[in-house]
Parts: sequence; C-alpha cells; structure tokens
Amino acid sequence: MSILLGIDTGGTYTDAVLFDEDKGVIETAKALTTRHDLSVGIAGAVSAALEASGLPAAEIGLVSLSTTLATNALVEGQGGRVCLVLIGFDENALGRAGLAEALQDDPYIIVSGGHNADGSQDAPFGADYLASSLEALRGQISAVAVAGQFAVRNPAHEVQARDMIWEQTGLPVTCSHELSSKLDGPRRALTCVLNTRLISLIHHLIASAEKHFSEVGIDAPVMVVRGDGALISAEVAKLKPIETILSGPAASVVGASWLTGEKNAIVSDIGGTTTDSAVLQDGQPRLDTQGATVGGWRTMVEAVDMRTIGLGGDSEIRVVPQGTKLRMELGPRRVIPLCLFAMENRELVHQTLERQAKRGRHEDNDGVFVTAVGRSSAHLAALPEKEQALLDVITPAPLAFDKALKTRMQHGTLNRLVSRGLAIYASRKDGLGQPYMAGATELARFIIDTLELTSAQALLTQAMHDDGHDDANPALFVLRQLAEGRAPGLVEMEMRLSIPVIGLGASAPIYYPGVAKLLGTNAVIPEHAGVANAVGAVVGQVRITRDALITQPDQGRYRIFLGAADSTPKDYPSLDAALSEVHTRLEDEVRRSAETAGAGDISVKFARADKTADIEGTQTLIESHISATASGRPRIAN
Repeated sequence: MSILLGIDTGGTYTDAVLFDEDKGVIETAKALTTRHDLSVGIAGAVSAALEASGLPAAEIGLVSLSTTLATNALVEGQGGRVCLVLIGFDENALGRAGLAEALQDDPYIIVSGGHNADGSQDAPFGADYLASSLEALRGQISAVAVAGQFAVRNPAHEVQARDMIWEQTGLPVTCSHELSSKLDGPRRALTCVLNTRLISLIHHLIASAEKHFSEVGIDAPVMVVRGDGALISAEVAKLKPIETILSGPAASVVGASWLTGEKNAIVSDIGGTTTDSAVLQDGQPRLDTQGATVGGWRTMVEAVDMRTIGLGGDSEIRVVPQGTKLRMELGPRRVIPLCLFAMENRELVHQTLERQAKRGRHEDNDGVFVTAVGRSSAHLAALPEKEQALLDVITPAPLAFDKALKTRMQHGTLNRLVSRGLAIYASRKDGLGQPYMAGATELARFIIDTLELTSAQALLTQAMHDDGHDDANPALFVLRQLAEGRAPGLVEMEMRLSIPVIGLGASAPIYYPGVAKLLGTNAVIPEHAGVANAVGAVVGQVRITRDALITQPDQGRYRIFLGAADSTPKDYPSLDAALSEVHTRLEDEVRRSAETAGAGDISVKFARADKTADIEGTQTLIESHISATASGRPRIAN
C-alpha cells in the first residue's frame, strides 16, 4: 500500500493530509504557516500527520504541494533581480503590457534579430552585442528572461540566446516560447520576467521541503499543483514557477469536486486571511483563458478564474461612526486573533482588558494590542526614521495600543508598519449614548450575519459576472432585503443561484448554510472541508497541452508551426500531409513533456479548430489550430 501526502500552505495554516486512493483521507494535521520560511510550517504539519496516523514515513509513495508562494511574491513584488533580453523589439515594447513597471529597476538588453509572422528571420541575431552587455552585468543579476519577436512562430533566436547565456553566465534562463504559444510579444515578455524572478524563491522552497522529507524518511516523487489544478513535477515547477500562481485556489476546487462528487458548483474557501471563490464546471476549475491576473500583472498563464475578497477568520473587526450611529466593518486587513495572541501574552491581555473595562467610557482602540512581526534585516534597514522609532518601542515586547501610541500622528505610522491586533467591545456607545450591542451574544450574531451577507454578495457578484452582467447592484438590493427580512415594497424581486455552493475552510459549517440560504441554493459542506486544498493536491492529474498551427501562405502550400517542439517552420503540399506530421510530432512532444512532469499511464487527446474564409465562392483555410493534451496520474513510488 502506498500512502499519498498532500500539503497546502495557506495564508494562516499549513495543512497536511495522508491519503489512500481506495480509502480516502486517513489523517489530517495543521500547523501555523511560517511566512518567513514556509518549509518550517510544512515540516510541522507533515510531522503531526505522521505522528497521529502511526504510519511509517517510508510508506509515503507521493508528495504533492500547493503553495501560495508564487502568488504572494508577485503581489508583494518579491523575487530576484533579473535581466530581460528583448530580441527584435524596440524601446516602445517596454511601454506595453506593464512591462516597464514589472521590470522596476532591473536591467534590460535590446538585441537585433527576431522573426516575422510567417516564421522567417527579420534580422540576424546580435550575439556579440548580447555577450558584451551580459559581461557588464556580471554579478548583478540572478537570472535572465529572453523574449523574441514572433518567437512562438520561430523560437530559433530565443534558443540561441538561451544557450549562449547559459554557457557565458551559468545563470537560469527562461525563454518566452516555453511559457506560452500565444502572440502578443510584450505580454509574453512580461510573463517571462515574472517567471524568471520567481525561480530562486520556488527553488528554495522545494529544496527545503525535499530536505525535510529526506530527513524524516520520505523517499517519493514530489509534485506541485499548477494554477489550473493539474500537477507538475517539482523539477518542472523549479523551472516554470509562474505556472504555480493561484495554486492554492485551484487545489481547493479540485479537492471540492473529489470530496463532494459535485461537477458544477461555486466553490468558496474561507481561510484566515481571505475568501477565494471559483466555479467548478464539468468537474474542473473554470479557467481564465485570457491569462491569470496576479499583483496587477496580466500574465499568459491559464489558471483558475478566481475572485478574492479580504474576508477570513482573522479579519479585523472595526466599529465605524456613521453620523450618530455606529456600523461594523469586517476586513480586509488580517490581524492576530486575540485568543491566539493571549496564548503567549496571557498576563498582558487580561490586565489590559480589565484596566480598560473599568474606565467610564470606551475608546476606539480598547482591546487592541501591538506586536512586532518578523522581517528581514534588509527590509528593516529601509524603514523611515519615524517607523523605525515606533518599531523600536514595540520590538522588546507586545504592548497595549494605548500604551504604544501617544499621538494620533502615530496611527498612520503604525498602519505603515502593518501591525497586528484585534478587539471590539459590545458595550461601546453610539453618538446618542446608546450601547451599540446588548451583549456578547448579539455581537457574535451580528458578526456572523455580516460575514454571511458579505460572502453571499461576493458569490452572487461572481455568478452575475460569469453570466455577463457586471452591474451587481440589483443583487445587493435583493440580498439586503432577504438578510433583513423586510417585506417587499413596490418592487419585488427574487434571485437565486442555479448551482450549489460548496463551502470550504475550517469555519465553513458555521457560515455557509446561511450564505446558501441567502442565495436560494443548497450548501454542500464536505467532511474534510478544512483540508480540501491538501486533498486537491493529491487527487489531481498531470495534464500537459502543446499547440501547433497550420497556415496556407499560398494555394497548395501548408506551413506548420510547432513552437517549442521545433524551431523551424516547414511547408507541406497538402493539408492531410501537414496534419499527419503535426499529430505525430505533437504526440511525441506532449508525451515526453508529460513524462517529465511526472505522469504515468499517459493518454493523449487532440482538438482542432479551423478558421476559413469565402474567397471567390470557395471556402479556403486560413489557419488550423491543433492542440494535444496528455494526461495521467502521477507516478507513485513502490
């Protein structure tokens, strides 16, 4: 018997699942996610799961990991310093697709060369200029991204550049044609830059995790969840980390389908920091075919079409004055829950709450605490003087908010330090002197109602967006009417979802029955809702797609473009001959790629889409797009 180990690194917790393909989930465990080094949280969750199960580590035959690292790194602007090599482009390309903004202060080199849309060479490749420019950057960069004009029609110059860069520098090199077969050179270059910047981060995470697996006796293939829910080997993920963006949400959709058996639903996963929602369609995550947008960058990576709101179990709760009344807001900032903070700071919390409760009136920041969180020395060195001074005050030990800050000007400074804290008193009074809440029970009910309404609004907005309706104001009107139990007025409307809501996350059983009721549908809460992402990491398949294009430059001449499979376009005298060659070459390429990605027992499916035009009464082929998809379960160690 081989046991599969699924791991998910969420924003708050890292989950581990021991899984048997016949019996399902055997054991689960959680550990706090260690943002400064994700491998520490991974080690904690894996060790806890193994200890609870009593199974020897040697029985694990496969490890599969879904990770937030690539997504968070792009959002937060992290990663190594890279160099972009543009072949056949001019300076204007930097102004498109946000390429210049993504580069920031990283260097770029523009080299002569590139190809035309028909795959013919536009200009000779400027190898000598590239070599001298790279020499000037020696020791200043960690990796190189290469993007050539029309490289998806002929990648010869990208391949030539890659080989000479590797030979000259020994640095990791990413070519744009290896990441996408689509046109739009600047956006392909952007995707290439982001991928290159992530290489060192993902490589470090996987290497650290593999080191821990080896130390505890796990000798098994390691897979990583891609942004579309498919699996790739760890070695491929190290080279193409951009493909792991939105890995966690994709794994949750795959896990939701397996745990519930549902094929069509909205999957909503509430974590500690955010709620992620996506559509499950025909048993697979619905993808954003235009390319996933992360950190403001529109990439060329096909990934789950996801919506995220800043609402989770650790969301900040605020009471905000609104005229003479008060209203409650949840999120989007994450804070440390007071109960968790009190586990390590019991005396501080109890003494502070007692002191503040005895005062005659309650202030805005009663019950709020300030604590320093780990940051790198390089990050701290860049702090402005006021922020560093405040950090020095709170670094020795956590403090009550009213003891740490003496002036209102320091509030902005504290926000910039992204401090953590949580508190609210039900007995706080509004502008008319009336208590905001009657007590703790009413406060808790109000928080739940607010979360349910906010979640329902987000899911309904997503459903309306998927149906092509971007104005969700009528939806909000109906939701408020339902939530508040108001009798219909002159306008009476009804609205409901036509598919169920699958609620995931440790707190899903608390909230999602109410969310589904507001949406007029059913809530499906699987038994292992709290670890669905980790389940999704091990039940997925390896799935690799490769594309080819056939055009007809002249009557009776058919040209094939195989992209990464071959750098030279070739002409054939008939469409049948061209199709035969494409099928043979694509199947060989996609099978080899799937094997490299870790698949076993591979099957291949082809799809074809033709564009034709009526020319003088005859239907003439303009182009034929052929794709081959190889899929199979990952190979499992004996």
